[in-house]
Amino acid sequence: MSERRALPLIDSFGRRHNNLRISVTDRCNFRCTYCMPEDVTFLPQQHLMSFEEIARFAHIAAGRGVDKIRLTGGEPLLRRELHKLVAMLTSIPGIKEVGLTTNGLLLGEHASSLVEAGLRRLNVSLDTLDRDQFRRIARRDGLEKVLDGIERARVVGFGPIKVNAVAMKGSNEDQVVPLARYCRERGLELRFIEYMPLEAEETWQRGQVLTAAQLRDMLAEAGMPTQPIPRSDPSAPATDFEYTDGKGRLGIIASVSEPFCQSCNRIRLTAEGKLRNCLFALEEVDIKTPMRQGASDAEIASLIEGNVVDKWEGHQINSAGYVRPPRTMHTIGG
Repeated sequence: MSERRALPLIDSFGRRHNNLRISVTDRCNFRCTYCMPEDVTFLPQQHLMSFEEIARFAHIAAGRGVDKIRLTGGEPLLRRELHKLVAMLTSIPGIKEVGLTTNGLLLGEHASSLVEAGLRRLNVSLDTLDRDQFRRIARRDGLEKVLDGIERARVVGFGPIKVNAVAMKGSNEDQVVPLARYCRERGLELRFIEYMPLEAEETWQRGQVLTAAQLRDMLAEAGMPTQPIPRSDPSAPATDFEYTDGKGRLGIIASVSEPFCQSCNRIRLTAEGKLRNCLFALEEVDIKTPMRQGASDAEIASLIEGNVVDKWEGHQINSAGYVRPPRTMHTIGG
Protein backbone atom coordinates (compact mmCIF):
# COMPACT_ATOMS: atom_id res chain seq x y z
CA MET A 1 0.00 0.00 0.00
CA SER A 2 2.86 2.41 0.71
CA GLU A 3 4.15 2.01 -2.86
CA ARG A 4 0.67 2.64 -4.26
CA ARG A 5 0.23 5.79 -2.18
CA ALA A 6 3.37 7.33 -3.65
CA LEU A 7 1.93 7.37 -7.16
CA PRO A 8 0.45 10.71 -8.33
CA LEU A 9 -2.92 11.08 -10.02
CA ILE A 10 -2.05 11.62 -13.70
CA ASP A 11 -4.56 11.50 -16.55
CA SER A 12 -3.99 10.29 -20.12
CA PHE A 13 -2.92 13.81 -21.16
CA GLY A 14 -0.17 13.99 -18.54
CA ARG A 15 -1.98 16.38 -16.19
CA ARG A 16 -1.16 15.81 -12.53
CA HIS A 17 -4.10 16.29 -10.15
CA ASN A 18 -3.39 17.69 -6.69
CA ASN A 19 -6.42 19.94 -6.19
CA LEU A 20 -9.65 18.61 -4.65
CA ARG A 21 -12.85 20.64 -4.45
CA ILE A 22 -15.41 19.29 -1.98
CA SER A 23 -19.03 20.38 -1.95
CA VAL A 24 -20.41 19.95 1.56
CA THR A 25 -24.02 20.83 0.72
CA ASP A 26 -26.24 21.71 -2.23
CA ARG A 27 -28.27 24.11 -0.08
CA CYS A 28 -27.93 27.85 -0.50
CA ASN A 29 -29.49 30.97 1.02
CA PHE A 30 -29.27 32.80 -2.34
CA ARG A 31 -30.68 31.87 -5.74
CA CYS A 32 -28.12 33.46 -8.05
CA THR A 33 -29.33 33.53 -11.64
CA TYR A 34 -26.09 32.10 -13.06
CA CYS A 35 -25.99 29.22 -10.59
CA MET A 36 -29.34 27.72 -9.60
CA PRO A 37 -33.10 27.86 -10.12
CA GLU A 38 -35.45 29.91 -7.96
CA ASP A 39 -37.48 26.83 -7.08
CA VAL A 40 -35.28 23.93 -6.06
CA THR A 41 -35.53 20.74 -4.03
CA PHE A 42 -32.46 20.09 -1.91
CA LEU A 43 -30.98 16.74 -0.94
CA PRO A 44 -32.15 15.14 2.32
CA GLN A 45 -29.47 15.28 5.03
CA GLN A 46 -28.91 11.52 5.01
CA HIS A 47 -27.89 11.68 1.34
CA LEU A 48 -24.96 13.97 2.11
CA MET A 49 -21.53 12.61 2.88
CA SER A 50 -20.73 12.85 6.58
CA PHE A 51 -17.71 14.78 7.83
CA GLU A 52 -16.05 11.45 8.63
CA GLU A 53 -16.64 10.17 5.09
CA ILE A 54 -15.34 13.39 3.57
CA ALA A 55 -12.23 13.30 5.76
CA ARG A 56 -11.60 9.67 4.87
CA PHE A 57 -11.85 10.44 1.16
CA ALA A 58 -9.51 13.41 1.57
CA HIS A 59 -7.01 11.24 3.44
CA ILE A 60 -7.03 8.67 0.63
CA ALA A 61 -6.66 11.41 -2.01
CA ALA A 62 -3.80 12.98 -0.05
CA GLY A 63 -2.01 9.65 -0.27
CA ARG A 64 -2.15 10.01 -4.06
CA GLY A 65 -0.68 13.50 -4.17
CA VAL A 66 -3.65 15.77 -3.47
CA ASP A 67 -2.37 18.61 -1.28
CA LYS A 68 -4.96 21.36 -1.82
CA ILE A 69 -8.60 21.25 -0.76
CA ARG A 70 -11.34 23.81 -1.25
CA LEU A 71 -14.73 23.56 0.44
CA THR A 72 -17.71 24.73 -1.58
CA GLY A 73 -21.48 24.29 -1.78
CA GLY A 74 -24.20 25.37 -2.42
CA GLU A 75 -23.33 27.62 0.45
CA PRO A 76 -20.88 25.69 2.67
CA LEU A 77 -21.57 27.75 5.80
CA LEU A 78 -25.09 26.29 5.85
CA ARG A 79 -23.50 22.97 6.83
CA ARG A 80 -23.64 22.91 10.63
CA GLU A 81 -20.34 23.08 12.52
CA LEU A 82 -18.29 23.32 9.37
CA HIS A 83 -15.27 24.36 11.45
CA LYS A 84 -15.08 20.77 12.72
CA LEU A 85 -14.60 19.48 9.17
CA VAL A 86 -11.96 22.16 8.56
CA ALA A 87 -10.03 20.96 11.60
CA MET A 88 -10.25 17.36 10.38
CA LEU A 89 -8.94 18.28 6.93
CA THR A 90 -6.11 20.56 8.06
CA SER A 91 -4.77 17.74 10.24
CA ILE A 92 -4.40 15.28 7.33
CA PRO A 93 -0.72 14.60 6.52
CA GLY A 94 0.18 15.99 3.10
CA ILE A 95 -2.59 18.59 2.94
CA LYS A 96 -0.87 21.95 2.60
CA GLU A 97 -3.85 24.19 2.04
CA VAL A 98 -7.57 24.23 2.86
CA GLY A 99 -9.69 27.03 1.43
CA LEU A 100 -13.35 28.00 1.44
CA THR A 101 -15.61 29.63 -1.14
CA THR A 102 -18.68 31.31 0.36
CA ASN A 103 -21.33 33.84 -0.56
CA GLY A 104 -20.43 35.65 2.66
CA LEU A 105 -23.92 35.97 4.12
CA LEU A 106 -23.03 33.94 7.24
CA LEU A 107 -19.32 34.73 7.23
CA GLY A 108 -19.46 37.24 10.05
CA GLU A 109 -20.91 34.60 12.37
CA HIS A 110 -18.38 31.89 11.52
CA ALA A 111 -15.13 33.69 10.65
CA SER A 112 -13.54 33.29 14.08
CA SER A 113 -14.29 29.57 14.46
CA LEU A 114 -13.02 28.88 10.94
CA VAL A 115 -9.72 30.64 11.57
CA GLU A 116 -9.30 28.81 14.86
CA ALA A 117 -9.84 25.52 13.01
CA GLY A 118 -6.95 26.32 10.67
CA LEU A 119 -8.67 27.88 7.65
CA ARG A 120 -6.71 30.74 6.07
CA ARG A 121 -7.65 31.05 2.41
CA LEU A 122 -11.04 32.55 1.63
CA ASN A 123 -12.99 33.42 -1.51
CA VAL A 124 -16.18 35.47 -1.15
CA SER A 125 -18.63 35.77 -4.03
CA LEU A 126 -19.68 39.37 -4.64
CA ASP A 127 -21.03 40.36 -8.05
CA THR A 128 -22.13 43.91 -7.32
CA LEU A 129 -22.01 46.71 -4.75
CA ASP A 130 -25.44 48.00 -5.77
CA ARG A 131 -28.20 46.78 -3.46
CA ASP A 132 -30.97 46.60 -6.08
CA GLN A 133 -28.70 44.85 -8.53
CA PHE A 134 -27.57 42.46 -5.80
CA ARG A 135 -31.19 41.51 -5.11
CA ARG A 136 -31.82 41.03 -8.83
CA ILE A 137 -28.83 38.70 -9.31
CA ALA A 138 -29.01 36.79 -6.00
CA ARG A 139 -32.83 36.92 -5.89
CA ARG A 140 -32.40 37.59 -2.18
CA ASP A 141 -31.33 40.58 -0.07
CA GLY A 142 -28.15 40.66 1.97
CA LEU A 143 -25.50 42.95 0.46
CA GLU A 144 -24.75 44.76 3.71
CA LYS A 145 -24.36 41.49 5.61
CA VAL A 146 -21.95 40.15 2.98
CA LEU A 147 -19.84 43.32 3.18
CA ASP A 148 -19.85 43.09 6.97
CA GLY A 149 -18.73 39.46 6.70
CA ILE A 150 -15.77 40.43 4.52
CA GLU A 151 -14.73 43.05 7.06
CA ARG A 152 -15.01 40.53 9.88
CA ALA A 153 -12.84 38.09 7.94
CA ARG A 154 -10.18 40.77 7.55
CA VAL A 155 -10.23 41.49 11.28
CA VAL A 156 -9.84 37.86 12.41
CA GLY A 157 -6.85 37.26 10.16
CA PHE A 158 -7.86 35.59 6.92
CA GLY A 159 -5.32 35.97 4.18
CA PRO A 160 -5.49 36.18 1.32
CA ILE A 161 -9.13 37.14 0.87
CA LYS A 162 -10.30 36.97 -2.73
CA VAL A 163 -13.54 38.42 -4.03
CA ASN A 164 -15.16 36.41 -6.85
CA ALA A 165 -17.36 38.28 -9.31
CA VAL A 166 -19.14 36.69 -12.26
CA ALA A 167 -18.98 39.25 -15.05
CA MET A 168 -22.09 39.40 -17.27
CA LYS A 169 -23.00 41.80 -20.03
CA GLY A 170 -26.38 43.37 -19.53
CA SER A 171 -26.36 42.50 -15.85
CA ASN A 172 -23.46 43.83 -13.81
CA GLU A 173 -20.92 45.23 -16.25
CA ASP A 174 -21.34 48.65 -14.60
CA GLN A 175 -19.85 47.12 -11.43
CA VAL A 176 -16.47 46.15 -12.90
CA VAL A 177 -14.83 49.44 -11.94
CA PRO A 178 -16.56 49.90 -8.53
CA LEU A 179 -15.61 46.36 -7.49
CA ALA A 180 -12.00 46.95 -8.51
CA ARG A 181 -11.85 50.15 -6.46
CA TYR A 182 -13.51 48.49 -3.47
CA CYS A 183 -10.95 45.68 -3.45
CA ARG A 184 -7.96 47.93 -4.05
CA GLU A 185 -8.93 50.14 -1.13
CA ARG A 186 -9.16 47.15 1.26
CA GLY A 187 -6.25 45.00 0.16
CA LEU A 188 -8.52 42.34 -1.33
CA GLU A 189 -7.77 40.48 -4.54
CA LEU A 190 -10.61 40.70 -7.06
CA ARG A 191 -11.24 37.72 -9.31
CA PHE A 192 -13.50 38.11 -12.28
CA ILE A 193 -15.05 34.88 -13.60
CA GLU A 194 -16.38 34.70 -17.12
CA TYR A 195 -20.06 33.75 -17.25
CA MET A 196 -20.34 30.01 -17.98
CA PRO A 197 -23.24 27.90 -19.35
CA LEU A 198 -24.23 26.23 -16.08
CA GLU A 199 -27.26 28.32 -15.13
CA ALA A 200 -30.59 26.61 -14.45
CA GLU A 201 -32.72 28.45 -17.00
CA GLU A 202 -30.41 27.46 -19.90
CA THR A 203 -30.52 30.98 -21.33
CA TRP A 204 -26.74 31.45 -21.55
CA GLN A 205 -25.45 33.07 -24.70
CA ARG A 206 -21.85 33.75 -25.59
CA GLY A 207 -22.69 37.40 -26.16
CA GLN A 208 -23.37 37.76 -22.43
CA VAL A 209 -19.77 36.93 -21.56
CA LEU A 210 -17.52 39.80 -20.51
CA THR A 211 -14.17 38.46 -21.64
CA ALA A 212 -10.83 38.87 -19.91
CA ALA A 213 -9.67 41.30 -22.60
CA GLN A 214 -12.83 43.40 -22.27
CA LEU A 215 -12.54 43.51 -18.50
CA ARG A 216 -8.95 44.75 -18.66
CA ASP A 217 -9.92 47.38 -21.22
CA MET A 218 -12.69 48.65 -18.93
CA LEU A 219 -10.28 48.96 -16.02
CA ALA A 220 -7.67 50.70 -18.15
CA GLU A 221 -10.24 53.23 -19.36
CA ALA A 222 -11.06 53.95 -15.70
CA GLY A 223 -7.40 54.68 -14.90
CA MET A 224 -6.55 51.23 -13.54
CA PRO A 225 -4.41 49.57 -16.23
CA THR A 226 -3.04 46.12 -15.47
CA GLN A 227 -0.11 44.02 -16.58
CA PRO A 228 0.27 40.23 -16.43
CA ILE A 229 2.23 38.52 -13.67
CA PRO A 230 4.32 35.45 -14.54
CA ARG A 231 2.49 32.34 -13.38
CA SER A 232 3.98 30.78 -10.26
CA ASP A 233 1.51 27.90 -10.60
CA PRO A 234 0.79 26.95 -14.23
CA SER A 235 -2.26 24.91 -13.13
CA ALA A 236 -3.99 27.87 -11.47
CA PRO A 237 -7.33 28.66 -13.16
CA ALA A 238 -6.88 32.43 -12.95
CA THR A 239 -4.50 34.53 -14.98
CA ASP A 240 -3.01 37.03 -12.55
CA PHE A 241 -2.38 40.70 -13.20
CA GLU A 242 -1.07 43.59 -11.15
CA TYR A 243 -2.17 47.18 -11.41
CA THR A 244 0.61 49.20 -13.01
CA ASP A 245 0.47 51.72 -10.17
CA GLY A 246 1.41 48.92 -7.74
CA LYS A 247 -1.86 49.10 -5.81
CA GLY A 248 -3.02 45.52 -5.78
CA ARG A 249 -3.58 42.46 -7.93
CA LEU A 250 -6.36 41.10 -10.08
CA GLY A 251 -7.21 37.60 -11.29
CA ILE A 252 -9.39 36.64 -14.24
CA ILE A 253 -10.77 33.13 -14.79
CA ALA A 254 -11.36 33.09 -18.53
CA SER A 255 -13.04 29.70 -18.85
CA VAL A 256 -14.83 30.70 -22.04
CA SER A 257 -12.51 33.04 -23.97
CA GLU A 258 -9.20 31.50 -22.88
CA PRO A 259 -9.84 27.95 -21.57
CA PHE A 260 -7.15 26.51 -19.31
CA CYS A 261 -8.15 22.86 -19.67
CA GLN A 262 -4.66 21.83 -20.76
CA SER A 263 -3.30 22.60 -17.30
CA CYS A 264 -6.32 21.62 -15.17
CA ASN A 265 -5.38 19.83 -11.93
CA ARG A 266 -8.80 19.54 -10.26
CA ILE A 267 -11.16 16.80 -9.23
CA ARG A 268 -14.51 17.45 -7.55
CA LEU A 269 -16.55 15.61 -4.95
CA THR A 270 -20.24 16.53 -4.84
CA ALA A 271 -22.22 16.79 -1.63
CA GLU A 272 -23.84 13.38 -2.22
CA GLY A 273 -20.49 11.72 -2.91
CA LYS A 274 -20.09 11.71 -6.69
CA LEU A 275 -16.58 12.23 -8.05
CA ARG A 276 -16.26 14.46 -11.12
CA ASN A 277 -13.08 15.00 -13.11
CA CYS A 278 -14.31 18.24 -14.72
CA LEU A 279 -16.73 21.02 -13.87
CA PHE A 280 -18.52 20.17 -17.15
CA ALA A 281 -18.23 16.38 -16.81
CA LEU A 282 -21.06 14.29 -18.25
CA GLU A 283 -20.23 11.22 -16.16
CA GLU A 284 -19.50 10.71 -12.46
CA VAL A 285 -18.16 8.01 -10.16
CA ASP A 286 -20.10 7.07 -7.03
CA ILE A 287 -17.85 7.20 -3.96
CA LYS A 288 -20.37 7.31 -1.13
CA THR A 289 -22.10 4.01 -1.86
CA PRO A 290 -18.90 1.91 -1.92
CA MET A 291 -17.74 3.62 1.25
CA ARG A 292 -20.97 2.77 3.05
CA GLN A 293 -20.79 -0.78 1.75
CA GLY A 294 -17.37 -1.28 3.32
CA ALA A 295 -14.95 -0.58 0.46
CA SER A 296 -11.30 -0.48 1.49
CA ASP A 297 -9.05 2.56 1.10
CA ALA A 298 -7.32 0.79 -1.80
CA GLU A 299 -10.66 0.26 -3.54
CA ILE A 300 -11.59 3.93 -3.09
CA ALA A 301 -8.16 4.95 -4.38
CA SER A 302 -8.74 2.80 -7.45
CA LEU A 303 -12.03 4.62 -8.14
CA ILE A 304 -10.22 7.96 -7.93
CA GLU A 305 -7.49 6.75 -10.28
CA GLY A 306 -10.01 5.53 -12.85
CA ASN A 307 -11.93 8.80 -12.77
CA VAL A 308 -8.75 10.79 -13.35
CA VAL A 309 -7.51 8.53 -16.15
CA ASP A 310 -10.89 8.92 -17.90
CA LYS A 311 -10.68 12.71 -17.89
CA TRP A 312 -11.25 14.29 -21.27
CA GLU A 313 -9.03 16.85 -22.97
CA GLY A 314 -11.36 19.76 -22.27
CA HIS A 315 -14.92 21.03 -21.89
CA GLN A 316 -15.39 22.09 -25.56
CA ILE A 317 -17.49 25.18 -24.76
CA ASN A 318 -16.16 26.80 -27.90
CA SER A 319 -16.85 23.87 -30.23
CA ALA A 320 -19.91 22.46 -31.97
CA GLY A 321 -19.41 19.29 -29.95
CA TYR A 322 -20.15 20.95 -26.60
CA VAL A 323 -22.73 19.10 -24.53
CA ARG A 324 -24.23 20.87 -21.55
CA PRO A 325 -23.85 18.86 -18.30
CA PRO A 326 -27.09 17.76 -16.62
CA ARG A 327 -26.20 19.53 -13.34
CA THR A 328 -26.38 23.22 -12.50
CA MET A 329 -23.54 24.94 -10.67
CA HIS A 330 -24.99 24.67 -7.15
CA THR A 331 -25.06 20.85 -7.32
CA ILE A 332 -21.46 20.61 -8.54
CA GLY A 333 -19.60 22.90 -6.20
CA GLY A 334 -18.04 25.33 -8.66
